[in-house]
Amino acid sequence: MKLSFRWYGLQDSIPLQYIRQIPNMSTIVTSVYDKKAGEVWSEESLLKLKRACEDQGLKMEVIESIPVSEDIKLGTEKRDAHIEAFKKNLELCAKNGVKCVCYNFMPVFDWLRTDMHHRLPDGSDALSYSREDFDKVDPNHLHLPGWDESYTPDELKSLLAQYQKMSHEQLFENLVYFLNAIMPICDQYDVNMAIHPDDPPWDIFSLPRIISSEADLDRLFDAVKNPHNGVTFCTGSFGAGRHNDIPKMVDKFSKAKRIFFVHLRNVLYTDDKDSFTEVGHYSKAGSIDIPLVVKHLVDNGFDGYVRPDHGRNIFGEDQKPGYGLYDRALGCAYINGLFEAVERFGK
Repeated sequence: MKLSFRWYGLQDSIPLQYIRQIPNMSTIVTSVYDKKAGEVWSEESLLKLKRACEDQGLKMEVIESIPVSEDIKLGTEKRDAHIEAFKKNLELCAKNGVKCVCYNFMPVFDWLRTDMHHRLPDGSDALSYSREDFDKVDPNHLHLPGWDESYTPDELKSLLAQYQKMSHEQLFENLVYFLNAIMPICDQYDVNMAIHPDDPPWDIFSLPRIISSEADLDRLFDAVKNPHNGVTFCTGSFGAGRHNDIPKMVDKFSKAKRIFFVHLRNVLYTDDKDSFTEVGHYSKAGSIDIPLVVKHLVDNGFDGYVRPDHGRNIFGEDQKPGYGLYDRALGCAYINGLFEAVERFGK
Protein backbone atom coordinates (compact mmCIF):
# COMPACT_ATOMS: atom_id res chain seq x y z
CA MET A 1 0.00 0.00 0.00
CA LYS A 2 1.27 3.44 -0.94
CA LEU A 3 -0.30 6.11 1.25
CA SER A 4 -1.26 9.28 -0.59
CA PHE A 5 -2.90 12.63 0.05
CA ARG A 6 -4.80 14.95 -2.26
CA TRP A 7 -3.29 18.40 -2.66
CA TYR A 8 -4.75 21.18 -4.80
CA GLY A 9 -1.47 22.53 -6.02
CA LEU A 10 0.47 25.60 -5.04
CA GLN A 11 -2.74 27.48 -4.23
CA ASP A 12 -3.78 24.88 -1.63
CA SER A 13 -3.86 26.40 1.86
CA ILE A 14 -2.46 23.16 3.30
CA PRO A 15 1.32 23.19 2.79
CA LEU A 16 3.22 20.12 1.71
CA GLN A 17 5.50 20.43 4.72
CA TYR A 18 2.49 19.60 6.91
CA ILE A 19 1.42 16.68 4.74
CA ARG A 20 4.90 15.14 4.81
CA GLN A 21 4.67 14.94 8.62
CA ILE A 22 1.96 12.28 8.35
CA PRO A 23 3.63 8.91 9.06
CA ASN A 24 4.18 6.67 6.03
CA MET A 25 3.13 9.38 3.57
CA SER A 26 4.46 8.52 0.13
CA THR A 27 2.68 10.17 -2.76
CA ILE A 28 0.87 13.40 -3.46
CA VAL A 29 -2.28 13.24 -5.56
CA THR A 30 -2.74 16.42 -7.58
CA SER A 31 -3.45 17.91 -11.00
CA VAL A 32 -2.81 20.88 -13.26
CA TYR A 33 -5.52 23.42 -12.49
CA ASP A 34 -4.80 26.20 -14.98
CA LYS A 35 -6.28 24.46 -18.02
CA LYS A 36 -9.82 23.48 -18.94
CA ALA A 37 -10.93 20.02 -20.01
CA GLY A 38 -9.86 19.41 -23.60
CA GLU A 39 -6.81 21.67 -23.40
CA VAL A 40 -3.16 20.59 -23.47
CA TRP A 41 -1.17 21.05 -20.26
CA SER A 42 2.20 22.79 -20.20
CA GLU A 43 5.12 20.73 -18.99
CA GLU A 44 6.27 23.61 -16.81
CA SER A 45 2.97 23.58 -14.89
CA LEU A 46 3.37 19.87 -14.20
CA LEU A 47 7.04 20.20 -13.28
CA LYS A 48 6.30 22.95 -10.75
CA LEU A 49 4.03 20.51 -8.94
CA LYS A 50 6.53 17.68 -9.17
CA ARG A 51 9.40 19.82 -7.88
CA ALA A 52 7.30 21.09 -4.99
CA CYS A 53 6.52 17.50 -3.98
CA GLU A 54 10.08 16.26 -4.34
CA ASP A 55 11.42 19.22 -2.37
CA GLN A 56 9.44 17.82 0.58
CA GLY A 57 10.63 14.25 0.03
CA LEU A 58 7.33 13.20 -1.54
CA LYS A 59 6.54 11.57 -4.88
CA MET A 60 3.94 12.66 -7.42
CA GLU A 61 2.79 9.36 -8.91
CA VAL A 62 -0.99 9.88 -9.05
CA ILE A 63 -2.89 12.52 -11.01
CA GLU A 64 -6.48 13.23 -10.05
CA SER A 65 -7.42 14.05 -12.59
CA ILE A 66 -6.95 14.74 -16.25
CA PRO A 67 -10.51 16.00 -16.83
CA VAL A 68 -12.54 14.29 -19.54
CA SER A 69 -14.43 16.95 -21.47
CA GLU A 70 -18.18 16.89 -21.93
CA ASP A 71 -17.53 16.68 -25.69
CA ILE A 72 -15.80 13.32 -25.18
CA LYS A 73 -18.66 12.08 -23.02
CA LEU A 74 -21.28 13.36 -25.44
CA GLY A 75 -19.39 12.17 -28.51
CA THR A 76 -19.58 15.52 -30.33
CA GLU A 77 -17.58 16.51 -33.39
CA LYS A 78 -14.92 17.87 -31.01
CA ARG A 79 -14.42 14.47 -29.38
CA ASP A 80 -11.40 13.26 -31.33
CA ALA A 81 -9.53 16.55 -30.92
CA HIS A 82 -10.17 16.47 -27.17
CA ILE A 83 -9.01 12.85 -26.98
CA GLU A 84 -5.78 13.83 -28.73
CA ALA A 85 -5.28 16.55 -26.11
CA PHE A 86 -5.97 14.01 -23.37
CA LYS A 87 -3.40 11.65 -24.86
CA LYS A 88 -0.78 14.41 -24.89
CA ASN A 89 -1.50 15.15 -21.22
CA LEU A 90 -1.37 11.46 -20.36
CA GLU A 91 1.97 11.06 -22.13
CA LEU A 92 3.32 14.17 -20.39
CA CYS A 93 2.32 12.77 -17.01
CA ALA A 94 3.81 9.35 -17.73
CA LYS A 95 7.12 10.86 -18.86
CA ASN A 96 7.29 12.70 -15.54
CA GLY A 97 6.82 9.68 -13.30
CA VAL A 98 3.04 9.43 -12.97
CA LYS A 99 1.91 5.83 -12.60
CA CYS A 100 -1.85 6.21 -12.16
CA VAL A 101 -4.48 8.62 -13.47
CA CYS A 102 -7.85 8.89 -11.74
CA TYR A 103 -10.67 10.20 -13.96
CA ASN A 104 -14.45 10.07 -14.18
CA PHE A 105 -17.09 9.79 -16.87
CA MET A 106 -19.99 11.44 -15.04
CA PRO A 107 -22.09 13.84 -17.12
CA VAL A 108 -21.97 17.45 -15.88
CA PHE A 109 -21.81 16.73 -12.14
CA ASP A 110 -18.77 14.74 -11.01
CA TRP A 111 -20.10 14.75 -7.45
CA LEU A 112 -23.21 16.05 -5.77
CA ARG A 113 -24.19 16.96 -2.20
CA THR A 114 -27.03 19.00 -0.74
CA ASP A 115 -25.16 20.31 2.33
CA MET A 116 -21.47 21.18 2.49
CA HIS A 117 -21.48 21.78 6.25
CA HIS A 118 -23.82 19.25 7.82
CA ARG A 119 -23.39 19.44 11.59
CA LEU A 120 -22.69 16.06 13.19
CA PRO A 121 -23.54 15.21 16.82
CA ASP A 122 -19.91 15.66 17.92
CA GLY A 123 -19.85 19.24 16.64
CA SER A 124 -17.82 18.59 13.48
CA ASP A 125 -19.28 19.24 10.06
CA ALA A 126 -19.21 17.14 6.90
CA LEU A 127 -20.62 16.78 3.41
CA SER A 128 -24.08 15.22 3.22
CA TYR A 129 -26.82 14.29 0.77
CA SER A 130 -30.51 14.49 1.58
CA ARG A 131 -32.84 12.84 -0.91
CA GLU A 132 -35.71 14.95 0.44
CA ASP A 133 -33.78 18.18 -0.18
CA PHE A 134 -32.57 17.01 -3.57
CA ASP A 135 -36.08 16.18 -4.74
CA LYS A 136 -37.02 19.82 -4.17
CA VAL A 137 -34.36 21.08 -6.57
CA ASP A 138 -35.59 22.52 -9.87
CA PRO A 139 -33.11 21.47 -12.57
CA ASN A 140 -33.95 24.65 -14.49
CA HIS A 141 -32.91 26.81 -11.53
CA LEU A 142 -30.08 24.89 -9.96
CA HIS A 143 -28.56 26.02 -6.70
CA LEU A 144 -26.37 23.16 -5.57
CA PRO A 145 -23.56 23.53 -3.02
CA GLY A 146 -20.22 23.79 -4.78
CA TRP A 147 -21.71 23.84 -8.25
CA ASP A 148 -23.20 27.28 -8.72
CA GLU A 149 -19.87 28.57 -10.06
CA SER A 150 -19.06 25.66 -12.38
CA TYR A 151 -21.18 26.73 -15.36
CA THR A 152 -23.19 29.76 -16.32
CA PRO A 153 -26.97 29.12 -16.16
CA ASP A 154 -27.14 29.05 -19.97
CA GLU A 155 -24.20 26.63 -20.25
CA LEU A 156 -25.72 24.30 -17.69
CA LYS A 157 -29.11 24.41 -19.35
CA SER A 158 -27.54 23.58 -22.72
CA LEU A 159 -25.55 20.66 -21.32
CA LEU A 160 -28.55 19.18 -19.55
CA ALA A 161 -30.56 19.43 -22.77
CA GLN A 162 -27.87 17.60 -24.75
CA TYR A 163 -27.72 14.77 -22.23
CA GLN A 164 -31.50 14.32 -22.25
CA LYS A 165 -31.04 12.73 -25.68
CA MET A 166 -28.38 10.29 -24.47
CA SER A 167 -29.02 6.75 -23.23
CA HIS A 168 -26.90 4.77 -20.79
CA GLU A 169 -25.79 2.62 -23.71
CA GLN A 170 -24.60 5.61 -25.73
CA LEU A 171 -22.64 7.01 -22.81
CA PHE A 172 -21.04 3.62 -22.21
CA GLU A 173 -20.10 3.33 -25.89
CA ASN A 174 -18.44 6.74 -25.68
CA LEU A 175 -16.47 5.61 -22.63
CA VAL A 176 -15.26 2.49 -24.46
CA TYR A 177 -14.34 4.59 -27.52
CA PHE A 178 -12.31 6.92 -25.29
CA LEU A 179 -10.50 4.11 -23.47
CA ASN A 180 -9.65 2.22 -26.65
CA ALA A 181 -8.15 5.44 -28.03
CA ILE A 182 -5.84 6.04 -25.05
CA MET A 183 -4.82 2.47 -24.18
CA PRO A 184 -1.82 2.50 -26.57
CA ILE A 185 -0.33 5.36 -24.50
CA CYS A 186 -0.97 3.36 -21.33
CA ASP A 187 0.75 0.33 -22.84
CA GLN A 188 3.72 2.35 -24.05
CA TYR A 189 4.39 4.01 -20.69
CA ASP A 190 2.87 1.46 -18.28
CA VAL A 191 0.46 3.98 -16.77
CA ASN A 192 -2.88 2.91 -15.31
CA MET A 193 -6.27 4.53 -15.89
CA ALA A 194 -8.49 4.29 -12.81
CA ILE A 195 -12.09 5.37 -13.32
CA HIS A 196 -13.85 6.94 -10.35
CA PRO A 197 -17.38 5.68 -9.66
CA ASP A 198 -20.47 7.84 -9.91
CA ASP A 199 -21.03 9.98 -6.84
CA PRO A 200 -23.69 9.31 -5.74
CA PRO A 201 -24.15 6.03 -7.64
CA TRP A 202 -27.50 6.61 -9.34
CA ASP A 203 -28.96 8.77 -12.10
CA ILE A 204 -29.60 12.43 -11.26
CA PHE A 205 -31.77 14.88 -13.23
CA SER A 206 -32.26 12.04 -15.75
CA LEU A 207 -28.53 12.15 -16.51
CA PRO A 208 -27.21 8.64 -17.20
CA ARG A 209 -24.70 7.16 -14.75
CA ILE A 210 -22.78 4.08 -15.87
CA ILE A 211 -20.19 3.27 -13.15
CA SER A 212 -22.47 2.71 -10.17
CA SER A 213 -22.39 -0.99 -9.37
CA GLU A 214 -20.51 -4.29 -9.49
CA ALA A 215 -22.27 -5.15 -12.75
CA ASP A 216 -21.13 -1.86 -14.29
CA LEU A 217 -17.49 -2.67 -13.51
CA ASP A 218 -17.89 -6.20 -14.89
CA ARG A 219 -19.22 -4.72 -18.10
CA LEU A 220 -16.42 -2.17 -18.36
CA PHE A 221 -13.63 -4.68 -17.83
CA ASP A 222 -15.23 -7.07 -20.30
CA ALA A 223 -15.50 -4.33 -22.93
CA VAL A 224 -11.92 -3.07 -22.48
CA LYS A 225 -9.80 -5.99 -21.33
CA ASN A 226 -6.50 -4.11 -21.35
CA PRO A 227 -4.85 -4.56 -17.91
CA HIS A 228 -4.29 -0.80 -17.66
CA ASN A 229 -8.05 -0.28 -17.51
CA GLY A 230 -9.04 -0.26 -13.86
CA VAL A 231 -10.94 1.51 -11.12
CA THR A 232 -10.42 4.03 -8.38
CA PHE A 233 -12.41 2.12 -5.78
CA CYS A 234 -14.08 4.83 -3.71
CA THR A 235 -15.76 3.16 -0.74
CA GLY A 236 -17.81 6.28 -0.11
CA SER A 237 -19.11 6.73 -3.66
CA PHE A 238 -19.97 3.08 -4.25
CA GLY A 239 -20.96 2.79 -0.59
CA ALA A 240 -23.58 5.53 -0.81
CA GLY A 241 -25.61 3.03 -2.83
CA ARG A 242 -27.09 0.40 -0.57
CA HIS A 243 -27.30 -1.93 -3.55
CA ASN A 244 -23.49 -2.31 -3.40
CA ASP A 245 -21.74 -4.87 -1.18
CA ILE A 246 -18.50 -2.96 -0.69
CA PRO A 247 -16.29 -5.68 0.90
CA LYS A 248 -17.46 -8.22 -1.70
CA MET A 249 -16.65 -5.83 -4.56
CA VAL A 250 -13.23 -4.98 -3.15
CA ASP A 251 -12.42 -8.68 -2.75
CA LYS A 252 -13.52 -9.47 -6.29
CA PHE A 253 -11.81 -6.62 -8.13
CA SER A 254 -8.60 -6.62 -6.09
CA LYS A 255 -8.24 -10.33 -6.89
CA ALA A 256 -8.70 -9.43 -10.55
CA LYS A 257 -5.97 -6.74 -10.21
CA ARG A 258 -8.36 -4.04 -11.43
CA ILE A 259 -8.12 -1.74 -8.40
CA PHE A 260 -5.27 0.72 -8.87
CA PHE A 261 -6.30 3.42 -6.42
CA VAL A 262 -8.47 3.30 -3.29
CA HIS A 263 -10.38 6.20 -1.78
CA LEU A 264 -11.20 5.15 1.77
CA ARG A 265 -14.24 7.14 2.83
CA ASN A 266 -16.98 6.29 5.30
CA VAL A 267 -20.65 7.26 5.00
CA LEU A 268 -23.57 6.89 7.37
CA TYR A 269 -27.00 6.05 5.98
CA THR A 270 -29.46 8.49 7.54
CA ASP A 271 -32.82 7.25 6.23
CA ASP A 272 -34.26 4.67 3.85
CA LYS A 273 -34.39 7.05 0.87
CA ASP A 274 -30.76 7.17 -0.31
CA SER A 275 -29.77 9.91 2.15
CA PHE A 276 -26.32 9.79 3.73
CA THR A 277 -23.75 11.91 5.47
CA GLU A 278 -20.00 11.58 5.40
CA VAL A 279 -18.41 10.82 8.76
CA GLY A 280 -15.02 10.03 10.25
CA HIS A 281 -13.05 7.19 8.69
CA TYR A 282 -13.44 4.97 11.76
CA SER A 283 -15.65 2.08 10.66
CA LYS A 284 -18.16 2.23 13.50
CA ALA A 285 -18.82 5.91 12.83
CA GLY A 286 -20.64 4.96 9.64
CA SER A 287 -22.05 2.17 7.51
CA ILE A 288 -18.97 0.89 5.65
CA ASP A 289 -16.87 -2.01 6.96
CA ILE A 290 -13.48 -0.38 6.41
CA PRO A 291 -11.44 -3.07 8.28
CA LEU A 292 -12.87 -5.83 6.07
CA VAL A 293 -12.11 -3.75 2.98
CA VAL A 294 -8.49 -3.44 4.11
CA LYS A 295 -8.26 -7.15 4.91
CA HIS A 296 -9.39 -8.06 1.39
CA LEU A 297 -6.85 -5.66 -0.10
CA VAL A 298 -4.01 -7.13 1.94
CA ASP A 299 -5.08 -10.74 1.36
CA ASN A 300 -5.17 -10.13 -2.39
CA GLY A 301 -1.74 -8.52 -2.55
CA PHE A 302 -2.87 -4.98 -3.29
CA ASP A 303 0.17 -2.72 -3.75
CA GLY A 304 -1.50 0.35 -5.23
CA TYR A 305 -2.35 3.78 -3.90
CA VAL A 306 -4.65 4.62 -1.00
CA ARG A 307 -5.79 7.99 0.24
CA PRO A 308 -8.18 9.09 2.97
CA ASP A 309 -11.04 10.46 0.91
CA HIS A 310 -12.74 13.49 2.37
CA GLY A 311 -12.76 14.47 5.98
CA ARG A 312 -14.81 16.49 8.39
CA ASN A 313 -13.94 19.97 9.51
CA ILE A 314 -12.73 19.35 13.07
CA PHE A 315 -10.72 21.14 15.78
CA GLY A 316 -12.04 24.51 14.58
CA GLU A 317 -10.64 24.07 11.08
CA ASP A 318 -12.53 25.81 8.27
CA GLN A 319 -11.06 24.42 5.07
CA LYS A 320 -12.45 23.47 1.66
CA PRO A 321 -15.34 21.10 2.52
CA GLY A 322 -14.06 17.53 2.58
CA TYR A 323 -10.42 18.59 2.23
CA GLY A 324 -9.18 19.86 5.57
CA LEU A 325 -5.92 18.66 7.03
CA TYR A 326 -6.81 17.37 10.47
CA ASP A 327 -9.48 14.76 9.80
CA ARG A 328 -7.72 13.43 6.72
CA ALA A 329 -4.55 13.11 8.80
CA LEU A 330 -6.55 11.15 11.37
CA GLY A 331 -7.80 9.04 8.48
CA CYS A 332 -4.21 8.34 7.45
CA ALA A 333 -3.41 7.18 10.99
CA TYR A 334 -6.43 4.86 10.90
CA ILE A 335 -5.45 3.50 7.48
CA ASN A 336 -1.86 2.93 8.57
CA GLY A 337 -3.03 1.08 11.66
CA LEU A 338 -5.44 -1.15 9.78
CA PHE A 339 -2.91 -2.12 7.11
CA GLU A 340 -0.14 -2.76 9.62
CA ALA A 341 -2.39 -4.88 11.85
CA VAL A 342 -3.75 -6.96 8.99
CA GLU A 343 -0.33 -7.42 7.39
CA ARG A 344 1.18 -8.59 10.68
CA PHE A 345 -1.64 -10.49 12.34
CA GLY A 346 -4.58 -10.75 9.99
CA LYS A 347 -3.72 -13.63 7.72
